[in-house]
Amino acid sequence: MEKNINELKEVITHSKRITVLTGAGISAESGVPTFRGSGGIWRNYQVTDVATPQAFARDPELVWEFYNWRRDLISKITFNPGHKALVTLEKHVNDFTLITQNVDGLHREAGSQRLLEIHGNFWEVTCTKCSKVTMDRSQNMGTLPKCSQCGGLLRPHVIWFGESLDPDIIHKAIEASQNCDLMLIVGTSGVVQPAASLAYQAKAEGAVVAEINIEQTPQSGHMDFVLTGPAGKILPMLVEDFN
Repeated sequence: MEKNINELKEVITHSKRITVLTGAGISAESGVPTFRGSGGIWRNYQVTDVATPQAFARDPELVWEFYNWRRDLISKITFNPGHKALVTLEKHVNDFTLITQNVDGLHREAGSQRLLEIHGNFWEVTCTKCSKVTMDRSQNMGTLPKCSQCGGLLRPHVIWFGESLDPDIIHKAIEASQNCDLMLIVGTSGVVQPAASLAYQAKAEGAVVAEINIEQTPQSGHMDFVLTGPAGKILPMLVEDFN
């Protein structure tokens, strides 16, 4: 892997446009549950059954109980060296875009600026009546939190299962993928669309594509570089010359 790291560092040094896609793996290294496979259970509920617009319409108290539990959990967790390494990379590349599937806000907390949160951020809330979006980092929002502006019921500002992504954000993500010299795929299994297709779009336009994950994925055979291991260890090695 040492040879691969050194070769990829050389590519990074000569890249003028870098796009990064991150998934649950980078946050899992900080202790954030991935909610996939056996970890996708909360109080005997499948998370895919709780995090839906239908669940919120049926039982908003239950959905808010789940998100208050997540808020309390994430409030005790912080970013890791992988998150910070991406901040370092952003500072040294003029054209940089970080696309994340994560809703935990750890990239923002670490200091990332040029960031596209394609699934939203659960520290933000949306009013179901007036559509106002606000940031609220309370550990517990209460049973049925209300909008301070109009009194409408608030919901987490995230994309739930069955909902469409924000077309403006996904357009920017596709554009960043198609126009980069190098794309890093970090901590994602490559199975959730449309994020899973971004690497292929980058490669189709001539970009070098590198995967960094604790295990190989269905995309690994199509990558120019495959670095297997924790992002919190590999990413700092890739940017150590920038520090």
